[in-house]
Amino acid sequence: MQEPAAPPKAVEIEPSGRAKAAVIFLHGLGSDGHELAAMVPAMGIAPAAGVRWILPHAASRPLAIAGGEPRTAWFDVGPEDIWRAQASDLAGLAKADALVRSLIEREIARGVPSNKIVVGGFSQGGALTAYVALRYEKPLAGAFTLSTFAARNVQLEAQSVSANRGLPVFSAHGTQDRIVAPARGRELRDRMRELGCDVTFREYPMDHGFCVEELVDLGQWIEARAR
Repeated sequence: MQEPAAPPKAVEIEPSGRAKAAVIFLHGLGSDGHELAAMVPAMGIAPAAGVRWILPHAASRPLAIAGGEPRTAWFDVGPEDIWRAQASDLAGLAKADALVRSLIEREIARGVPSNKIVVGGFSQGGALTAYVALRYEKPLAGAFTLSTFAARNVQLEAQSVSANRGLPVFSAHGTQDRIVAPARGRELRDRMRELGCDVTFREYPMDHGFCVEELVDLGQWIEARAR
């Protein structure tokens, strides 16, 4: 029997009181949890919501799209990059899935029920979020997918489980995104809706990144899930 994956290193932001809910926020290629920590205050979530933030760091690995140079990444991305055409690193996705599941299970062990846990991510972290959340066997509070894409040749429809087929999802994309085309975000939105997910979709006049309006909208959405 395979041993459960050890949780990855992460930045953790504790609420002022008891943690009533948890958000696991996955970064994009070449980033880390510290970069996302700067986004949390801009969301304006009320302290009374009791949200614990877990901002894990992906490991550094040789990345095909970077000519084999090491980058922090949840899974490999080939020269014909994943958001435009080709196949996903399925083995890497499976390992990353195990890491995120370990974080979810740790929050449950710490007293936060699964239906008060939100999983979300930006760019590659958003693709991993969809992969994990739709296949996780316990009901989650929700998922958010920002400036992202559906990982290729992953059969979300066949692998999704009933516990999260009606999952609340906040999905957002920049209309001027030059890294992940807006059409890729709309494709993931449509696939999640076909699975029965309750998708709130927003587009913002920005490139591949964050804007204040998006963070405020996301914060309101998360706070509603944490209640």
